Formats: sequence, structure tokens, C-alpha cells
Amino acid sequence: MAKLKTGRHTSAIKELRKAKRRYGHNRVLRKGIRAIAKNVEIEISKKNLDAAKKLLPECFSAWDKAAKVGLIHKNTASRKKSRLSFKVSQLAPQAA
Repeated sequence: MAKLKTGRHTSAIKELRKAKRRYGHNRVLRKGIRAIAKNVEIEISKKNLDAAKKLLPECFSAWDKAAKVGLIHKNTASRKKSRLSFKVSQLAPQAA
């Protein structure tokens, strides 16, 4: 790439372009994760145990992938997984 006529802050301009691109990509990923989690919450509110249990692994996978790439903190992913699985377990009929 030819050197820009901006002097020493050429790298800052390039970093700004990269940051904008990353921001857009991360927003899409975050929105997808929230949508999956919301679907599980909706199934829980409908008291639909089977559907909630089917969506749960998909939700866990999305949170784990986001934590792996640094989109969210690993403890945040763990906390959200724990709270959601607790809600699903509360739906299940208690074994005598």
C-alpha cells in the first residue's frame, strides 16, 4: 500500500478502519446471541420444556464461542449459562 500523505498517524487511520469493521461484526454476533437466549426465555415463559431443552445447547455454544474470541468475558458466559439452565431445570417436574 502506498504511503498516505498524512504523516505519522497513518497507522491510526488504518486502525480506525479496522475498528469500525470489527464493531459491525461484533454487533451482529452479539445480536445473534441475544436472539437465541431470548428464544429460550420465550419457551420457558410458555412452559415448553422440550423446546427449551433443545435450544439450550445452541445457546451455550453461542456464548462459549463469543467468550473464546473475546466478545464477552468467560465468566459472563458461564454466569448466563448457569442462570438459564437453572430456569429450565425449574420447569422440569420434581422427581419424587
